[in-house]
Amino acid sequence: MNDFENPGTLAPTGLFIGGTKYMVIQGEPGAVIRGKKGSGGVTLKKTNCALVIGIYDEPVTPGDCNMVVERLGDYLIDQNF
Repeated sequence: MNDFENPGTLAPTGLFIGGTKYMVIQGEPGAVIRGKKGSGGVTLKKTNCALVIGIYDEPVTPGDCNMVVERLGDYLIDQNF
């Protein structure tokens, strides 16, 4: 969870989820981490009490995954969750 404050620290090692390594491509400190692996990837959104994770592969686009995960995370934050 500390890596959310400075997502760039994950760039050299990558991000492992479910035994799969994702290359960290982007992040918003304190809020979002985005990763890529081949034609798929992952988006993580941190809320007050939860971690929303979206893992995608074709035909889902990175933008679609980001939108869904971030909107769900924002909704949970608005609900104080």
